[in-house]
Amino acid sequence: MKLTCDQATTICDKSQYKEATFWEILKLNIHLFVCKKCGMYSKQNVIITKCIQKHKKALNKPTTCLCEKEKEQMETELNTKI
Repeated sequence: MKLTCDQATTICDKSQYKEATFWEILKLNIHLFVCKKCGMYSKQNVIITKCIQKHKKALNKPTTCLCEKEKEQMETELNTKI
């Protein structure tokens, strides 16, 4: 029933991707209750995963750019105001 920290981090990674079994998650939660370092690892793992997912979504968004005519219009407006 007892886990080493190496086993706990492996199960933590598996649970992040929904690959851990019920018993593994139960053992992990008991270990995280006792081991604060693995608890910190688990929290940081969640944060990193969220950041990566957010970055992937940002990469998939279409970028909109001004066409040449709009750029020229903006440039002339800026030059006339100076």
